Amino acid sequence: MSAPRSPRGAGLPPLPPELDPTPRRRSPGRARRVTLTTCAALSVLLLVLSGTYWWKYRQFSTSLERVDISAVQTAGSGSGENILVTGNDDRTDMTPQETQVLHTGTDGGSLNTDTIMIIHIPAGGARATLVSIPRDSYVDIPGYRKDKINAAYPDAYTATHGTETDKRQAGARLLTQTVEHLTGVRIDHYAQVDLLGFYRISNALGGVPVDMCTAVQEPKSGIDLHQGVNVIQGVQALAFVRQRYGYPNGLGDLDRVKRQQYFLTAAFRKVVSAGVLLNPFKLQDLLKAVQSSLFVDAGLDPLALGRQLQNLTANNIAGRTIPTDGFADTGVGSVVVVHPDQVQAFMRAIDQPPATPSPATAPPARPPAGGGGGPTPGSPTTPTATGTAPDAGCIY
Repeated sequence: MSAPRSPRGAGLPPLPPELDPTPRRRSPGRARRVTLTTCAALSVLLLVLSGTYWWKYRQFSTSLERVDISAVQTAGSGSGENILVTGNDDRTDMTPQETQVLHTGTDGGSLNTDTIMIIHIPAGGARATLVSIPRDSYVDIPGYRKDKINAAYPDAYTATHGTETDKRQAGARLLTQTVEHLTGVRIDHYAQVDLLGFYRISNALGGVPVDMCTAVQEPKSGIDLHQGVNVIQGVQALAFVRQRYGYPNGLGDLDRVKRQQYFLTAAFRKVVSAGVLLNPFKLQDLLKAVQSSLFVDAGLDPLALGRQLQNLTANNIAGRTIPTDGFADTGVGSVVVVHPDQVQAFMRAIDQPPATPSPATAPPARPPAGGGGGPTPGSPTTPTATGTAPDAGCIY
């Protein structure tokens, strides 16, 4: 019988611990310490990130320029919350780099509010409607005259003496009052962004995708996009929302309204899908872009608004335009004809979700490659309300 084999390494000196392959049992106390240390590190990391997020938000919120519109707010009708969002071509805060890139100066802008929208958010915040008011809508401006609605803000601004904030507040109040008279709804909050905001937001998001029904080239705006999906930012994003000429149906101002609705919806979809709101570093770039182009009413809390909209997705944002009744030539130029009673009935209907999709919200059919017509304009004597579905397919 052969002698039993001795264990491997018998009689040899032990290996150093770091080289010894023999499994060693960790003590329960050490395992618990490792777990606690890991949890503590993760907790510190989460605390730092949440603290950074909160600090960025507080920095953003406290630095916003604010105006008080409470003196002109009315009881109105309907439920939910209405936020008046306006945009003008104020260039006073353009950076030298922006003036060079955009080939423009800081003194060639306009106080006219060329973008006027009401964001209607019903109770619960599960859906929202962007209601656009064409800038050339012919309306009564309280205390002044009948004029294009985009004249309300500069009328009060230029008639007010005092600081820049005093002038902006007067403009915001008169425009709020004019919109309330036209629509019959109470404006709960006010936000104004200059058109450079579209430029800055698109850059902060790394581009916004837009799906063009046809290729577009128009020299006055500088837009140059191919048919199909384009990811636009900077100069092309600004051209996309500013173009007024060269549309297939020749409606100009009304077509630009649709473009602005489309851009804002696409930008919101990009924010949600890219997780911007949950990423403090991406959020920092977005807040910086918005902060430099925005002022709001004194009662607007961006964080509370964000909580209200936490269940909102791009698929339940609808874009609509108030009913219009063609065009007319007046003492203030060519205007869009609107009737307050029809606009107010339209706004009341916004509070009630439609039982079936409206034909007006159907996305346009894409024409064959190479162009080929566009949507047919409505009758100039028949009031029509236009809209864009939240996933509106292509846009002209």
